[in-house]
Amino acid sequence: MTRTTATRTAVIGGGWAGLAAAVAATDAGQQVTLFEAARTLGGRARSLTLDIPNGPLDVDNGQHILIGAYTATLGLMARLGVAPETVLHAQPLALPFADGTGLCTPGWAARWPAPLDALAAIATTPGWGWRDKTALTLASLRWQLEGFQCDPHLTVAQLCTDLPPRVVRELIEPLCVSALNTAAHQASAQVFLRVLKDALFGRGHGAWNASTLLLPRAPLGQLLPEPAQRWLQQQGAQVHTGRRVLSLAQAGNGWQVDGEAFDRVLLATPPGESARLLAPLEASLPAAATWAAQAQALRFEAIATVYATAARALPQGAAMLALRNGPGAPAQFVFDKGALGGPAGLLAFVVSACGDDRERLQSEVVRQAEALGLGPLQVLQTVVEKRATFACTPALLRPASHIAHGLWAVADFVDGPYPATLEGAVRCGLAAGANNG
Repeated sequence: MTRTTATRTAVIGGGWAGLAAAVAATDAGQQVTLFEAARTLGGRARSLTLDIPNGPLDVDNGQHILIGAYTATLGLMARLGVAPETVLHAQPLALPFADGTGLCTPGWAARWPAPLDALAAIATTPGWGWRDKTALTLASLRWQLEGFQCDPHLTVAQLCTDLPPRVVRELIEPLCVSALNTAAHQASAQVFLRVLKDALFGRGHGAWNASTLLLPRAPLGQLLPEPAQRWLQQQGAQVHTGRRVLSLAQAGNGWQVDGEAFDRVLLATPPGESARLLAPLEASLPAAATWAAQAQALRFEAIATVYATAARALPQGAAMLALRNGPGAPAQFVFDKGALGGPAGLLAFVVSACGDDRERLQSEVVRQAEALGLGPLQVLQTVVEKRATFACTPALLRPASHIAHGLWAVADFVDGPYPATLEGAVRCGLAAGANNG
């Protein structure tokens, strides 16, 4: 009787994509070793500790929003023993402004199936006239009839040229920047339509509608990275943190990672780091050179999160508010961490697609907070993730997931229908991890 040896798989990178790949590969019977250069897992969606005068404060490197349509991410959390309903605050789709305007799904429609819940939200949006509501409803139905497809060269702003300015300003632009981290006049309309398709017309996880907003009530590390590490180790996988891989080489039909033999390698690292590992292979493996060139051609956008304490909570006990942003008012959203299980008075202001002038961002956010009537704002720290997402522009050429036999790229920036989201990362990881090729 012939005894087969389990496939040996190296996962290089311990962000959400790499962790998803490691779990899927382990589930497929592969012998997994994961390497992560940082001391903690999670990549660009991780927990960190702020050293402030009142003592250490556990926060995240950025405020993330999940939605019910994140079926792969929520399913993976459940697979790892995390009950999503215990670590996420769920609320119907709502992008309210402090003055009470903005899209909000009424409570009586929260359980309606998609897209009826979204249509109810449109029909009852305060402050919008019948022309605003009719135009958006007709546009949504037209996009659905067209299969949520459009000219790949269109921007979101061009897609929505016929929509009333108020609809664009209060709904399209906030949705676009939160989902794609790219301004509407630069963002891909095709990717935006795919987001709308899944979020407004798609399937949700469990009892949640696809459009249900899910705000973390626990640090990001507790949602997936820490449970994944425990699960992998319980299954016999090796997890090495604080270990940067120095070399990747072909060895017959397999690979060597720092001289250790593997059958498969899953690169779950940023483009620059992946290109560094692939550089010695480019002469003998043209696909590696092509992949590296495409990856390094991507442009990236930053996201800043300004953590601050305020004298007052958000109006009406809201967990989050949309903000009217523009010149001198950079933040698009503010989250009340106290309403999400954190310290009372702690707020997180999110500035998507931002520059790197930290001092200017902080001073402008303080003025935004004062305009909201939140009282004196004390900035604790501003966390800037400089390469938070790739710039999701029209007709963007993204590198393929499969590079060569036994060599895969696992990341949210590889070719696919989604922008740089947790769901995109997890789906890519699950697909590559389960593949034995």
